[in-house]
Amino acid sequence: MRRREFIALLGGAAAAWPLAAQAQQTDRVRRLGVVTDTAESNPEGQARIAALRQRLHELGWTEGRNLQVDYRWSGGDVERARAYAAEIVALSPDVIFALANAQLAPLSQETRTIPIVFVGVSDPVGPGYVASFARPGGNITGFTLYEPSMGGKWVETLKEIAPALTRLALMANPDTAIRGGTYYTPAFKSAAATFAVEAVTTPVRSITDIEAAIAALAQTPNTGLIVSPDSFTQAHDKLIVTLASQHRLPAIYGNRSFPIAGGLASYGPNFVDTVQRSASYIDRILRGEKPAELPVQAPIKFEMIVNLKAARALGLEVPPTLLARADEVIE
Repeated sequence: MRRREFIALLGGAAAAWPLAAQAQQTDRVRRLGVVTDTAESNPEGQARIAALRQRLHELGWTEGRNLQVDYRWSGGDVERARAYAAEIVALSPDVIFALANAQLAPLSQETRTIPIVFVGVSDPVGPGYVASFARPGGNITGFTLYEPSMGGKWVETLKEIAPALTRLALMANPDTAIRGGTYYTPAFKSAAATFAVEAVTTPVRSITDIEAAIAALAQTPNTGLIVSPDSFTQAHDKLIVTLASQHRLPAIYGNRSFPIAGGLASYGPNFVDTVQRSASYIDRILRGEKPAELPVQAPIKFEMIVNLKAARALGLEVPPTLLARADEVIE
């Protein structure tokens, strides 16, 4: 081989080496840990995970080929969420995906190095998960879902459906809801005062608490219920809907799973849409970007669901103007 040809060959190999190394790195099977807020049997939880899988696949990540995913389903149980956080961190995944505050809290205590992408934490700055929305600054970033002002929106919507209501109760679990269940309270009480409605808060931490609280609320005529969205209430959506129906309490929720299960109405962000958007951050981190430099994003798609069957059972007539604004009407 001539000297010039030999040098050219070496030069070509040297140029190709970084590309080959990069291809090898890209082809490495990556590991994603997922800790979600619902039980595995929950249809809403399954819909969220299906949306995540679909979007990741579109971005080039396929389970069993270049991505291994470890799932943990917390089901609204705080202790289980803590145990699963430790399990997932021990697996040393490349990225962790956390759905809701009760799952992110223990994960943030277990690791400060593994990148975490969250969905459903409304106040990530308050607990110190991130330094700011624009520059998270650490190993955590993600997508918020709810805003404090929604406490007023729920009051307004429920009063529009059931104008005779003179008392409203905001139900939340202080152990799993954001800010100990007080996140929506100021807007809730302000809106209640505007509509001359008595506002009460109802903390619940167990199934027994839920049963007792709804039975007690039903003792006062013209009482309505607002269920604060969090892992605990989500895990017991069917129970809450059933009890509210039995006690004839008009109720509004922050998640579509409740009217799907037979509840009166819901207003809140489109969770599936936000989960799909979060897949882009998982993809970017897997390809080398840092969560510290990915800004926390707010929801961009909200939806109102109305269940007319539930309204008729309560003797309520939903105004046509509200039905026109609804994104989905269940007959």
